[in-house]
Parts: sequence; structure tokens; C-alpha cells
Amino acid sequence: MRVGNVERTRVTRNHDTIRQWAERRGARPATMPGSEDGGQLRVLRFDFPGYGGAVLRPVDWDEWFATFDAWHMHFRYQDRRADGTPSNFNRLELPTREER
Repeated sequence: MRVGNVERTRVTRNHDTIRQWAERRGARPATMPGSEDGGQLRVLRFDFPGYGGAVLRPVDWDEWFATFDAWHMHFRYQDRRADGTPSNFNRLELPTREER
């Protein structure tokens, strides 16, 4: 949704929406190495092509979404920047106490 020249963020829990958003940007599901606890993922990330920084461990979509659902997370994202180019802005959020 666009308000003036600013693209608003959206929030979803829909797996198809999240996967399509990531795949349109070449992003793959990932986690931080060593962040697992008892074999369960604790940190979810997207690995975008061409971005340096943290070394991420690829995971499959089923494992990524199992963690996403177990934590009842929300995916906050933006489709486009104000200039119309695709945006990679995203944030994974835990629900508030009222939403649990």
C-alpha cells in the first residue's frame, strides 16, 4: 500500500506470500550457524545473493516454516521502495502477548 511517496510495510503469516516475496529477490531460507537448540532452529534469516556479512546456514523451506509457525511469528515486509524499485526490507516478529 502506498501513502504519498512512501511504501507501507505489510504483515503476513501466509507461507505462500513469504516464499514468493523471498524467491522474487533470490533469497533463500537460512539460519545462523550454532543457533540451534536441541536440533530446533532458533534464528530465522533470509540469505540474499550478493550480501556479505554473517555466514548463514541454508535450511529448507519446511524447516524454516516449522520454526516460523512454532513461534507464531509474523513477517513484516515491503514490496517496493518509494522510488518503485524492489525492497528487501523484512523483519520477523514474535507476537505480542495479546496475540498469542
